[in-house]
This record gives sequence, C-alpha cells and structure tokens, in this order.
Amino acid sequence: MSYCKQEGKDRIIFVTKEDHEAPSNAELIADDPEDPYEEQGLILPNGDINWNCPCLGGMASGPCGSQFKEAFSCFHYSKEEVKGSECIDNFRNMQECMQKYPELYPQEEDKESSSQAESDSASSSALSPENDATQSTSNPSPTDGKTAS
Repeated sequence: MSYCKQEGKDRIIFVTKEDHEAPSNAELIADDPEDPYEEQGLILPNGDINWNCPCLGGMASGPCGSQFKEAFSCFHYSKEEVKGSECIDNFRNMQECMQKYPELYPQEEDKESSSQAESDSASSSALSPENDATQSTSNPSPTDGKTAS
C-alpha cells in the first residue's frame, strides 16, 4: 500500500513494488523562483552574496571562512575606481589564515610541484635500464659518416 507523508518542506512517498513496475504518471511542477531552498547562483537576485553557492567550494565555511567572507564581501561591494583596491588587508588576512592550513588550502606552486613530482616518478619508473641503453645507442652522433662543411 502506497502512502505519502509531509515533513516540513519535504514530501516523502512510500511505494510498493507493484507501484515501481508501472510507468510513472507524475507531473512535474515548474520551479518556484521564490523558493528559498532552490539553488541560486553566486549573487542572489537582491544583490547579496549566496554563501551556500557550490561555486565557492566550501571556502565560506572552512577554518578561514570568516576571513574569506570579509575579503569577498569587501570586493563584491567595492565602489572604488579600481574595484577591491581597499580590500588588500582583508585578502592579506585571508591568505595568512590559509597558509596555516596548507593541507586544506594548497598553494598553486605546491599543486604544480606535487603533480609534476608524481608524473616524473611515474615516467621514470616506466623506463627500465634496458630501454635507456637502447635509446642511447640508437641515436647516431652528429659526426657519424659526415664531414663538417
């Protein structure tokens, strides 16, 4: 026996095996633009910052979330000729905080060097000493059989 139960904004529908075997006749309702639970972009319709936007990658809720929010808010609401020029101290505070948590906020050069090290070790382990010897003997030297002109 199927039944439906409402919990807050969610409607939970319990169905039987027979219900699942029949094709669905559900009608989808158009999205409500006023639904506060509906995913929004980074900037809400009223101009505020949507701190829950997945595009922020959790930056607003990590250990440096408050510093990130201060810096990002400063930049977003900046009215200066060079946008965000008054926010340098906020961004410096955020950067200093992030440097305390390198495992959560790796620096760009850290990412590049670790990925480069991984690819170097993978390619060097793929080459055996036999391959190295074969490669070095197969390349003729620049003077083999030729005279300088």
